[in-house]
Amino acid sequence: MTDAPELPEDPLGLNDVDREIRIGNLRREIDEVAGGEMIHGNDSDVDPELREAFLEHVLALEQHGFVCPLDALARDGLDFPSADKLDDGALTAKLWCLIWELAKRRLFLHCTNHLSDRELYIWLVTDGLREELMGFGLPMGNCHLDVLGGCSEEDILLQMRYYSDDDERARWAEDFPELEMPPKEQPPYDRDRSLPKSEMEGG
Repeated sequence: MTDAPELPEDPLGLNDVDREIRIGNLRREIDEVAGGEMIHGNDSDVDPELREAFLEHVLALEQHGFVCPLDALARDGLDFPSADKLDDGALTAKLWCLIWELAKRRLFLHCTNHLSDRELYIWLVTDGLREELMGFGLPMGNCHLDVLGGCSEEDILLQMRYYSDDDERARWAEDFPELEMPPKEQPPYDRDRSLPKSEMEGG
């Protein structure tokens, strides 16, 4: 007796129909939350499963909105007092607690080696973490906080001095000849290699 042929799981393609319905519903929800029609572009060549996952992520971002990380941490019961209330040992412990709590919420720091523990802690609790970020705390996607991301002249000079390689320094010197290029130096601290990394960074 021969085995009966194995039938396809979805011979009528109903799963694909259901997915297109969900995609249409997601687009309508995004338009409602965003207060206008989303520009979808031509995504007919994109795998429907990927398209659905992307739209779910967009909807979650729109519903979540912008969040102040320090306020979100406070709502979770975490306390990060001002630096003048902490001695050096307690401050370093608090700083690393803060760094790992941010990483748990998928926020990752960059370019911190020019700052002492106290300087970095002060910058985070008085400035860096008071800026609202889209998607902070969501279980998908990552947020990145570059200490030199303000792109002020001071930030650029610090970037060139401590973090840029020779090729980047040469490009900046060519593109901005008026920039007084600082000498290349090793940063005074060695923290960045120990910072938690996102999956894409190999963490």
